[in-house]
Amino acid sequence: MACDKAILGGFAVSHLLNMISEDGRRSRSHGLDSTLIAAQSRAMDIPIIQKRTTWDTYEREFKTAIYELKQAGVRGAVFGDIHVQEHKDWVDRICKELDIKPIMPLWGRDTEDIFTEFIDAGFKAIVVRLKADLLGEEWLGREIDRSFMNDLLKLGKVDLCGELGEYHTFVTDGPLFKRRIRILQSDKVLKDGYWSLDISKWAID
Repeated sequence: MACDKAILGGFAVSHLLNMISEDGRRSRSHGLDSTLIAAQSRAMDIPIIQKRTTWDTYEREFKTAIYELKQAGVRGAVFGDIHVQEHKDWVDRICKELDIKPIMPLWGRDTEDIFTEFIDAGFKAIVVRLKADLLGEEWLGREIDRSFMNDLLKLGKVDLCGELGEYHTFVTDGPLFKRRIRILQSDKVLKDGYWSLDISKWAID
């Protein structure tokens, strides 16, 4: 949604940037199959750069990727942060060091307004990862819709947009997409205090 709003605001998005595990198999933050993230890029028809890194080298590799993009003419980077100041401080510092513009279309907005706008805009997403001490496995695979929002509001202990890492999602369709992604096969996995939806088969329509 942040990417979409940046484009609507007049910015030209040339690339997506995805940090992945050192073996190249998984996205670094959410543990998704890296080829699924690449499929999402194809569905949106926006090229993706997938940069291998450990957690210890994350910042260095991120900076390297941004520097290389800057050399190719990129002048800004879009981030989807909403209200975690620590995240914004990191973004501001990195962008200042590399002399690029941080673009944060969602920053400071009300989370319920963002959630509602996400649904109304036609985005489709499912829950792929969550903290097991906050949400049970029955939340995995749920569609991000008003029913999901209402259930979270009733629960009262989870940030509505998962901004504190309570849950993560994978977007399968929306205004940015030229084609949609259908999830065909997945398994629920509990590891290190997180439930994850391990998606092993999908199709691009």
